[in-house]
Amino acid sequence: MGPNLFINYGEAVAMILFGIGFGNLLLQSNLIKKIIGLNIMDTAIYLFLAEKGYINGRVAPIIIDGVQSTQAYINPIPSGLVLTGIVVSVSVSALMLALTIRLYRRYHTLDLDEISQRLKREGL
Repeated sequence: MGPNLFINYGEAVAMILFGIGFGNLLLQSNLIKKIIGLNIMDTAIYLFLAEKGYINGRVAPIIIDGVQSTQAYINPIPSGLVLTGIVVSVSVSALMLALTIRLYRRYHTLDLDEISQRLKREGL
């Protein structure tokens, strides 16, 4: 393990969360559980971006007391990416849940394997 793991514990947690979400996405056949796995992966990416954008000892880029040196502030781009990503992820999750509801109303199941078998039987 090494000393860098304890310094970069936020990044390590983000990678573990991403692995959990990816495993959930691959191994589950229930559509709701797949959506939850994708949301866990999104959250891990946002955590990773937030960790990479933070610099210890610096503050948010709001000019106070006339300090205009770029060395006093953190980079605001990762925070903006995280906020934009959250908005997009909520929209994608809502769309996936709406499509899941439509699939459930048609096939009366959330099991992706069973839906796939029914589609093959219907010839679609």
